[in-house]
This record gives sequence, C-alpha cells and structure tokens, in this order.
Amino acid sequence: MSAVPPPISGTSPRVSTVHGTVRGTVEKGVAVFRGIPYAAPPVGDLRFRAPAPPEPWEGVRDALAFGPTAPKRPYSPPLDRLLPDPDVAGDGCLNLNVWTPSPARTGLPVLVWIHGGSLLHGSSAVALYDGTAFARDGVVLVSVNYRLGIEGFGVFPDAPANRGLLDQIAALTWVRENIAAFGGDPDLVTVCGESAGAISIGALLAAPRAQGLFRRAVLQSGAPTALPLGAAARRTTELIAERLGVEATAGALAAVDPAALLAAQTEVTSGGSPLTGGNSFQIVVDGDVLPRDPLQALLDGAASGVDLLMGSNSEEYRLWFVPSGLTERLSAFKLRLALLKFRVPGATTRTYRANRPGATPGELLGALATDLLLRVPLNRVADARAEAGARTHLYEFGWPSPVLRLGACHALEIGFVFDTLEVPDAVALAGADAPQELADAMHAAWVAFAGSGDPGWPAWDASRPVMGFGPGEPAVLRAPRDEELRGWAPYRTSV
Repeated sequence: MSAVPPPISGTSPRVSTVHGTVRGTVEKGVAVFRGIPYAAPPVGDLRFRAPAPPEPWEGVRDALAFGPTAPKRPYSPPLDRLLPDPDVAGDGCLNLNVWTPSPARTGLPVLVWIHGGSLLHGSSAVALYDGTAFARDGVVLVSVNYRLGIEGFGVFPDAPANRGLLDQIAALTWVRENIAAFGGDPDLVTVCGESAGAISIGALLAAPRAQGLFRRAVLQSGAPTALPLGAAARRTTELIAERLGVEATAGALAAVDPAALLAAQTEVTSGGSPLTGGNSFQIVVDGDVLPRDPLQALLDGAASGVDLLMGSNSEEYRLWFVPSGLTERLSAFKLRLALLKFRVPGATTRTYRANRPGATPGELLGALATDLLLRVPLNRVADARAEAGARTHLYEFGWPSPVLRLGACHALEIGFVFDTLEVPDAVALAGADAPQELADAMHAAWVAFAGSGDPGWPAWDASRPVMGFGPGEPAVLRAPRDEELRGWAPYRTSV
C-alpha cells in the first residue's frame, strides 16, 4: 500500500467544480463529497432522454449526504436479506460521490466505481462501496448512480437506447473535467464495476464516446455482452407497456405514474436471475452509443490500449441457487432441459460431473452456467488481447462464505476489494469472521492496478496465469481447469 497521506486541515473542505463549489466533510482522515450532480435530473422533458448538463449554482453547495437514487424496488426475498439496497428519494439521481486523501494533493490515481444489480437494483449509497480505504491508500474513489430499469435501459422507437450507459459516460466526462480539483489525475482513471457494472464497462470499452475517458478497467463477475436492437431487446419494455395498457413508447410511458411504472416493471421482471434467465433489461447494440457487439469488438482488438483486470468467483451461482433452494429442487429432468437450452455438449457435462462427484443437478447446472457466462468469455478476451499484445490480468475469488452455505458466491468479493468487511452489508454475505488478511491482499492488488496497471502477478500469456484469492495465501494458478474450458466451443486454450 502507498504511504499514508498527511492529515487534512479543517473539517469542511471545499472544491470548485465546473458547475459550482461543493463543501464536503472529513471522515477517518479523508475528504468525502457526496451527492454531487453530474447531470440534470432526468424528469419532465429530460425523462427517457440522454443526460443533460446540470444547472450551475451560485455560492457553496453542501455535498454531505448521498444524493437521490435511481427509481427502483428492493431485491425480492430471499436476496433482500443478503443485498441491502438503500433508497434515497428525489429526482436528481444522476449524482456521484468522491473520497480523496486530500483535495490539495495532485496526480493521484482515480478509481470510478459502477455498481451492479442486474440493471434494476443498486446505487452508490450501498455501504459496501465506501471509498475510505481507497482514499486512505492514495487512490481517489468516485462512485456513481445511473438510471436503471426501463428508465435507463428500456428500448423505445422515440428515445435513445442505452440511456444508463450514456449516464455513465456523462459521469466519466465529469471526472475528466473535475477530478484534478479533488487531487486526482484525469489521465490516470480506472473504471471498475461488478456484475451489471462490469457488463457496462465491457460496453464502455467498445463505445466510441467513452474513448479517452479511462486508462484502465476492472471487470468483476461480468463479461461483455449486449443484445441486437431487435424483438428480444424490446420484449421487456413491451410487456411492461402491455401490463399498463399503453403504447410501448417513451412518450406514453412518460405519462405513467412513476410508482405504477415501477410496480409493472417488478411484476414483469420477477422470477428470473442472471443465470436462469427471465425478462430483464440489457445493454443493446444500437448502432450509435454501441455500434457493435462488445465481446466481438474486444476479440477483434478494441480497447487494446486499456489495461484490463478481469475475473469471477468460483461459485457465482450459489447466490441465486442456494437461498432459493434451487440446488436441491432442480431435478435431473429439468437439468437436461436446461442443458439443451444452453446447448451444452454432452462431453462437457460429463467432464464437469466427473470433477464434482456428489453434486446435485442444481449444483452441476450452476457450475456450467457460471463458466459459460463468465469464465469462458473472459478467458477468450484474455487470449485475444494477449495475441494483440494488450496487457490483461485475471483473478478468481474462491474463499467460501459460511453464511447459508453460499460458498464463493456472486458479489462476495466486493467487501474484500473495498476493505469494508466490517459493514453490515459485508457481514450479511461473508459473516463476522471473514479473513482480513485476504481483504488486505485483494484491496492492495486493486490499489496497485489503479496506480500502475500491475496488480502484482504476471499478465496473461501462454501459461495462462490466474491469481487465486481463496483460502490460505493468494497464489498464482497456471491454466486452471483447462480440461473443463476445452469443452466449450469455440474456445482456444493456447494463445
């Protein structure tokens, strides 16, 4: 970790941004600014439109509390007990927060956090994402809100697509223009996200409008993916409009009461998961913000000048399968149907089954789905980037949580990355005795990557190094589980 910065003088630091001056506070020796608007409230004529600049203000604006969160509903049971999702009322949801060692510093690396939540949930107000530890270790941490659900990712004939992605680009543009005033280096920005946040970053890597806004990127438990702008992309929007009895246009839905719109959205999207499918919102290849499929763009060499750190958790599926009982409920017959749906080769299934003696059909499906949706595409991207000479580092998080037999499930690594294992959000997933030494190691790797592009282990090459963050000391694994990866086509196991 970097040297501890000198203490901040005063308790109410002020910073001048391009839109006005903000007043923050000092907490645990670092300066914190919350709820800074990076775009105008997306209401009225701006609803379902691209983000517009915020109105400048006179005098000093307090930036002491988290700003409004995007319209959303809490997670459904049983995930609501594991994934707290604060709701802050108000229209100005396009806001961000900054933790910095001191606004008086210069040239510090910057980490911009894009939260996950299936593009339906989440916000920057989640306690797990507190940026104090990053600022303590010399990194300016910025966390952002963006529009969710139908507001951010509904597909309409009379409104731009990917509005939530446009929000993220607007936030990164704000960082570019303002972060030097908070001590950060605008040329040393790393964008980092988990789950839907990582998927968003996959799209940002392929989005022309995002070029030059960041130097490095971290994808945690999310692979680049997007839907073509067709019937499948429009389906969720159309189902919500049908339930409300209105046309599937931005104009018609803008006239719907926001609470009724959220209720219809919840009814249409409930019952599925990122692994099992269901009605959901996705980033789309719209020919404008995202001209082409982001995975294919990366395989073809896009963003080769951006350093990447990517990885997943070894038992991602357990967050959805275990609390819901799917690991025990799924029958062998339903497993066969799922394997047909995913077009999993029989030989691949046999390999996974042989490597997991005693696994239930649900556990076998979860392992296959985790690799199909995460490990395989991330390994393919790493292979292609190695061939192009682009620097890429891979990790796998494998420490098993004792809570509800969750194991090394989805989202578990976040508290380790942020070094926030003591907050209730982290305890809900990891328990009260999660290993601090593992958080020290993982957090230090992210700090190092933000500063230099080297998290502390070899970059991806023909030996396929993966840093394993699991029980015991972190260790570099070479070509882990290649026997299983060879079962997925098309896939190469050599660069």
